[in-house]
Amino acid sequence: MDETERVLRRLERIDELCAGGSTGELLAELEALVSEAEAWARTDGDERARSAAARLRGKAEGMR
Repeated sequence: MDETERVLRRLERIDELCAGGSTGELLAELEALVSEAEAWARTDGDERARSAAARLRGKAEGMR
């Protein structure tokens, strides 16, 4: 599975958890999304993708 598919599947799980999952499960999925988005940005992305992944990491760390 490539990075793009991982990110898209993770986003689907996050959507499902927003509709009825626990906060802990949602936070774990968001943290995993950050790592996958960073890998995706390194592999397929340009500077905008890397910048977006960095902003995502900052926001996720602020949720702890």
